[in-house]
Amino acid sequence: MAEQEYFRQALANFTFETASGGAIRHLADHGYTVEEISKKLAFPTPLERIQNTVWKHFLDKGILLLDEPGTGRGQEAYDFVAEYDRYGRKSFRRVTVQNFGGEPIHWKETVFREEKDGTLSAYLSKRCNTASQKISAYISCDFGLQSRRDPERFQQVLEILEKQERDYILGLPWERRMVYHRLDQRMCLIVARLYKNSEYRGWCYFMDEQEKVWIESRG
Repeated sequence: MAEQEYFRQALANFTFETASGGAIRHLADHGYTVEEISKKLAFPTPLERIQNTVWKHFLDKGILLLDEPGTGRGQEAYDFVAEYDRYGRKSFRRVTVQNFGGEPIHWKETVFREEKDGTLSAYLSKRCNTASQKISAYISCDFGLQSRRDPERFQQVLEILEKQERDYILGLPWERRMVYHRLDQRMCLIVARLYKNSEYRGWCYFMDEQEKVWIESRG
């Protein structure tokens, strides 16, 4: 029975990958929210399956980290390489492509202050634009904690955001823990908008400069 269940699950996963998996990852890479992805798929796919696929994809690509940046404990991106023995028998070996945790960083800690740094929106935009082409900055996100601590309050906070920004946050299955999101253009806008309305406090990590910046709520 266990073997039958294994092959049944393997077949289901293969069918999902063929029908929707690649398309979901492709659309997520192009900035589509989970809601938008669900409307574009050719084959009906449960929303939860889309959410979990996007979440895992973002973890695999280092867009999301479950461990604090700079601890050296970040997740790895890997691929499988085909190998053949002397008899022509094929096997696969897992090879690490990239380790998003990298080497441990001894952070230089600073504090963001509007009176000297300007608006948070301009500050983040400037810092991210001066970073390397591969975005190497992260922002701490406690959306998973907020949504479980006080769901009604969390929904009210998200009303501050534009619809697509709100849909992006709601479309991801945030874990009940602090998560670290790559500080891309969308997250810069989201964090700046929340901060402007006294609804964000957390850490910003600039990997290239090895600088960790505390952003205190305006409230």
